[in-house]
Amino acid sequence: MTNPLFVAPRFGVTGLLVAATAIATALATPFASLTAQTDYYNTDAGRPVRIEDAYAIERRAVELQMAPFRLERARGGAYRWGVEPELAVGLFPRTQVEIGFPLAHVEGIAGRRHTALAGIDASVLYNLNTETRLPALAVVADVLLPVGALAPGKAYPSFKAIATKTFSKVRFHVNGQVTMGDAPEVPTGGNTSASSTELSRWLVGIAIDRTLPLRALLLTAELVTSQPIDATEETAWDVAGGARYQLSPRLAVDGGGGYRLTGADGGWFFTAGAAVSLGLPWSPRR
Repeated sequence: MTNPLFVAPRFGVTGLLVAATAIATALATPFASLTAQTDYYNTDAGRPVRIEDAYAIERRAVELQMAPFRLERARGGAYRWGVEPELAVGLFPRTQVEIGFPLAHVEGIAGRRHTALAGIDASVLYNLNTETRLPALAVVADVLLPVGALAPGKAYPSFKAIATKTFSKVRFHVNGQVTMGDAPEVPTGGNTSASSTELSRWLVGIAIDRTLPLRALLLTAELVTSQPIDATEETAWDVAGGARYQLSPRLAVDGGGGYRLTGADGGWFFTAGAAVSLGLPWSPRR
């Protein structure tokens, strides 16, 4: 899902660093073997890295992503951050429906601040097959809707292909995504859409992860290249890594960070989030 970026007030940075410390502490805490806990193994875009695996959540499962956020510091010294609570539902076998509500706080001209919804992001992931000698494959259809004062002026559909291959010690994931539509117009007041800053004309990335099942811990690293929706901007290259950790049978937390090697917004970034796994209120048919 799209993670909007927006300028953060200075006093917010300290709070975010405290939250980052808390996540890191949780990730470092040793845990005993946990049975029937695999949510940490099913990776999602942005939690903790952008590249995801080819699997949907289980049928009749509900996953509430509790306001995952991304903190970024550009080379010029400006801090920016974004937050997007999401809800994912396994409505059908191998099918995941997800909806996100990106919220943005923007500091505009003369220090004016504005907080508003920056769009609604809806997507459907369908897992085509399980792994055999061939990798698992999935397709994703996504649309960012123009809802909210800080949303782009029109809808932006995108399509993604995902492949996942598991070996004895590690898994590999490859993602490729394209987004349709022209670059958003800059409003007269000079405030760009908070959502559009993370829109990419195309994106290609590879990730590798390793699980530590006895600790319900997953470690991952990625390399991503993307072209901003504005074709005049420089192609970006990002490197990132992170961890996802199962705290309880229903609660998983994650944290990560990386560096943008090239692109208009080069600099370091940090992500953190948590997800609660629930279930739909009806029981399966017998």
